[in-house]
Amino acid sequence: MHKILIIEDNPDIVANIYAFFEPKGFELDNAHNGLSGLALAANNLYDVILLDVMLPGMDGTKLCKKLREEHHNKTPVLMLTARDTILDKVAGFDSGADDYLVKPFSLVELEARIKALIRRHQDEHFGHSIEVGKLSLNAAEHSLKREGQLLKLTPTGFKIMHTLMSAAPRVVSKAELEERVWGEDTPNSDALRTHLHSVRAQVDKPFTVPVIVTIAGIGYQIIDPDHS
Repeated sequence: MHKILIIEDNPDIVANIYAFFEPKGFELDNAHNGLSGLALAANNLYDVILLDVMLPGMDGTKLCKKLREEHHNKTPVLMLTARDTILDKVAGFDSGADDYLVKPFSLVELEARIKALIRRHQDEHFGHSIEVGKLSLNAAEHSLKREGQLLKLTPTGFKIMHTLMSAAPRVVSKAELEERVWGEDTPNSDALRTHLHSVRAQVDKPFTVPVIVTIAGIGYQIIDPDHS
């Protein structure tokens, strides 16, 4: 199930997007202004962000720039705008947007653009390395090292670490982590705790300081002990 954030102040456009995408199994969130949109985008995991350029509170170009530069968020951004000039497009791409769609647009075309962005992002996402402190994850090789030492993880354990390291230093809720690892087919209520126990046995137990932290009542977080 793909999750889309819509940051758009036109209620008719938002309603049309919901009506088109929800029956297809997409999960949608929305914000009507730039400030609440930035908060949602920075604190949750989405597959794509649909971002209107003209927004109250903070315009889309500034929002996208903040998301990329201050929050280091790499979620694909599709800009929605009423203007179709080269300068507008350049400004959008310079702020970090991945694609551009001019209003009024076809919902069928919007779906095609979204799917292309998700596919491209997944290809990039699973072909790169993530480093958090002395943890180094290579997604292409499905390998994880701590302090240069190769750790043995199950495929599920690797997904857990990939999700936590991709989000670091943000705290990932239990529900969000389960969704990223299993989708809608979470085995049972104790599955995550069991897998985390075996992950910690590999990632934390042989070392002096743990990097996987439980935030009571909220979720889990990867920290860099040298900078915490």
